[in-house]
Amino acid sequence: MMFFHTPPVIQTAEVFTDMPARFRRTGVRSDWANANRGGEAVDSFLEGPVFDRQGNLYVTDIVFGRIFCIDPQGNWDLIVEYDGEPNGMKFLSDTELLITDYKNGLMRLNIQTGKVTPYLLRRNSERFKGINDLVLDAQGNIYFTDQGQSGLHDPTGRVYRLRPNGQLDVLLTNVPSPNGIVLSPDEKVLFIAVTRGNCVWRAPLMADGSVVKVGQFFTSYGTSGPDGLAMDQAGNLVIANPGLGYVWVLNKRAEPVMVINSPRGQVLTNIAFGGPDHQTVYCTESGSGSILMARMPEPGMLLHRMPVA
Repeated sequence: MMFFHTPPVIQTAEVFTDMPARFRRTGVRSDWANANRGGEAVDSFLEGPVFDRQGNLYVTDIVFGRIFCIDPQGNWDLIVEYDGEPNGMKFLSDTELLITDYKNGLMRLNIQTGKVTPYLLRRNSERFKGINDLVLDAQGNIYFTDQGQSGLHDPTGRVYRLRPNGQLDVLLTNVPSPNGIVLSPDEKVLFIAVTRGNCVWRAPLMADGSVVKVGQFFTSYGTSGPDGLAMDQAGNLVIANPGLGYVWVLNKRAEPVMVINSPRGQVLTNIAFGGPDHQTVYCTESGSGSILMARMPEPGMLLHRMPVA
């Protein structure tokens, strides 16, 4: 006898806030948009959502090198604009954000002063392809993806681990567009969004730091595959899928238990858990320059900061 999984709960997100008109760069062409949006003159492209301890949401604007802070009431403040293409972000400490900058490498931002400084620009004097997103573990290891323009035509995207002692390990070299990245609650498995492969890979982490038996955990469809990833405390994987305008919530067997639809556009790029009980997911809808929100069945995993020496 065969048993089938219960159909997923379908939910539509709400709009939390829109980028104010004063911050939109209407009609401005950019090198990033020429390469990644078919030359379209986009007014912004939001990514990298992450919350501080006070409930403020920080997001990047890749196109114009900007970092914004959005307070719990939805008010926007520009923290910095610099010569970069910032994507993913995580807090190193209460005052410093670590940024995966496609143009420069790993960058550090002091949110109090607005000063941006290099963290890791090159590996063995070689530039990265174009790094995308990151996650920290309890030991202070930084896992990040190096996506560049890789895809099925050029499956050479990489996944790195930067250890607290400065050692940089290459975990994967054959990924067709590695994007979002997240750890399982026990930190024994790394999940990588493979955008051009339209899937998510599962990479078990061994005690010696290597990966083994890497496999395809989930397969999506459409014109653009999985992007940002998050994990809830029950071990459900949460996936932003910009080609569909969906957020997938998958159980440990990769079965969808919930699908969240965007009420705006379909360029739903990244996600972060927030709210007083950490049980609301906030999503960057990059096509409309808006932040969406939806209640989740479980609270999200709390994000690590660098251990104090």
